[in-house]
Amino acid sequence: MTSDISHDRRIISQFTRWAAPFAALPVHAEADGMTRTLSAIAARPGERVLDVACGPGIVACALATEGARVTGIDLTPAMILQAQQRQRQQGLHGLDWQVGDATELPFVDGYFDRVVTRYSFHHLPEPIVALREMRRVCRTGGRIVVIDATPAADKQAAYDRMETLRDPSHTSALTLDQLRAMGRELGLSEAVVDFYPLEAQLGALADSEDMAALEAMFDADIASGEDRIGVGAWRAEDGIRFTFPVSIIAWQRD
Repeated sequence: MTSDISHDRRIISQFTRWAAPFAALPVHAEADGMTRTLSAIAARPGERVLDVACGPGIVACALATEGARVTGIDLTPAMILQAQQRQRQQGLHGLDWQVGDATELPFVDGYFDRVVTRYSFHHLPEPIVALREMRRVCRTGGRIVVIDATPAADKQAAYDRMETLRDPSHTSALTLDQLRAMGRELGLSEAVVDFYPLEAQLGALADSEDMAALEAMFDADIASGEDRIGVGAWRAEDGIRFTFPVSIIAWQRD
């Protein structure tokens, strides 16, 4: 199945512009989230790990530091350049990088011991297609891990409106129940379900031309006292802050 070409172009455009600042954002290397991520992946030294939609290689490089043999693949060439730069800066070996589509992975069946993706499913029109591909390239007994923001069901629509305004490549964030249901549909067995709140500063995560509309949306949400977006937003000295509700789910491929 081929992906939506116009949406792919939107992703590439967005993340080409954001490649360098995205790679530098401290929020993407936040310690607690990374610790939980690596624990859920549970890669042993020497195991083959695929990082799907790897972005600037933050998770891939962390895995390589622990001795895994890691392949990172991303749709956006500028992100792969950032990942290669991160690898050089950290002096890491055992990493391979490819430009490619999460919905058509260019690998043989069952090649990897672990297959992971972080913060990518909300960009995909059909995330189950990517999950099916992740399952295909994972060996029997291996582990498939998805990390992404998972809004509550009653907040999902408002959350998606906020994210689409902040990031035009956003499609929809799945709830945890929706994500778990996809795993069941593909016959995957749950191994780990975890959660962490990821605090962010709005001004660091959006283009300046979008900021007025975003601040108005957040200010209305803060004033309502109802947390309609589902991110617990508040006004701080450095501007609007909020918390992404991030879930980790790891399945075993039986």
